Amino acid sequence: MNAERKGRLSTVLLGLMVVLFTLALVLYPKQGFEAGLSGMRLFWNTVFPSLLPFFILAEFMLGLGVVKGFGVLLEPLMRPLFGVPGIGAFALSMGLAAGYPMDAVITARFRSQKLCSRIEGERLLAFTNTADPLFMIGAVAVGMFKSPEIGGLLAIAHYISSFLVGISFKLWGRKAEREEVHEAQAAPIPVARGNIFTRAFNEMITARQEDGRAFGQIMRDAVVESMQTLIMICGFIVFFAVLIDVLRISGVIVVIGAPIAFIYHIFGINGGLVPPTIAGALEIDVGAAQTAAVVAAPMVQKLALVSAIIAWSGLSVHAQVASVLTQTDIRMRPYFLARFLHAGLAAAITVLLYALGMGHAGKTLATITPISSLATAVTGQSAWWHVLLTSLDTWVLFFAVLAVLSLLWWTIRKVRLIAWRV
Repeated sequence: MNAERKGRLSTVLLGLMVVLFTLALVLYPKQGFEAGLSGMRLFWNTVFPSLLPFFILAEFMLGLGVVKGFGVLLEPLMRPLFGVPGIGAFALSMGLAAGYPMDAVITARFRSQKLCSRIEGERLLAFTNTADPLFMIGAVAVGMFKSPEIGGLLAIAHYISSFLVGISFKLWGRKAEREEVHEAQAAPIPVARGNIFTRAFNEMITARQEDGRAFGQIMRDAVVESMQTLIMICGFIVFFAVLIDVLRISGVIVVIGAPIAFIYHIFGINGGLVPPTIAGALEIDVGAAQTAAVVAAPMVQKLALVSAIIAWSGLSVHAQVASVLTQTDIRMRPYFLARFLHAGLAAAITVLLYALGMGHAGKTLATITPISSLATAVTGQSAWWHVLLTSLDTWVLFFAVLAVLSLLWWTIRKVRLIAWRV
């Protein structure tokens, strides 16, 4: 009965909010239309050309068995460190290069193909939900703050905190995982033997045979599924762009911001950062831009807030992730917990690095090739293919680093095992 009352109350509240939002669009048609156009331009000029090739590439690699082959190579690193299968490195590297919600799309595909368990999918989604360097260095640092070295600082804090979230979430679902194994009376997973490259090749061939689709069918499925996902993403971007503008014009943001303003006052945080905080909770781009525009706030407070907003990623991205996961049994609760943890860690690490004087040290990261071209690609209005190639370079570089680390760890363990036997 209690659950039924809660269900009715939530239905009434949601219905009331939808009605109020509809009335607001009737009262402010011009502003809503312009906000919608702004969201469409953001999608068409940046999101669509950046994500579509990665979606198609991911589908090709899954269909051809390449991902499972890579999973064998990266298992020695991902399993002991994060408690996820080796294929998780593919989601991690793709998410880093293409940004939100690439990681969720790939994780959902893993789960639908039973390449990972529900618990492993939740762990994977917790720390692979990262922003791409192009956004942090190009759009935020250079485009909004006019300072490339800030991008290096934000990127370092973002990925360190994401790494810490991944390690902490290794403990997530341990009890449920053990209970599932016990109920299924599953035998312990045998220790893999033999050359790791041979096993990776055999796994790739087996996965390709199990898929069985012709190359033309894989291409068709990749394009169709990618376009469906991108249309859904476009809808969320436009909707939240209109929602934020309506909340701003109607003055609702001022009402919502009252408790936040009180908390900020207690901790000595500039009150001008209240509206950007609310905007960032809803949409990452708008929140970051509004934060950079607050002149009166100290730089360290603005950087901490931007870092938290990027890690939180906004309800717009959360809605995209939720819609992608609807066809799986992966729950959103651990994802929300991870976003709160990531935002808090990112803000704290940003303040710490700034206090240590690493703002200028971030220039080193901001000038590394191919990251050196990120700022030019975004702020210089370069062709979309320049942005795409830069993202692909970033993915290849990051994935290669993960592969080398995994193989190095596997070699060390192999040598220790041989020495122990001798």
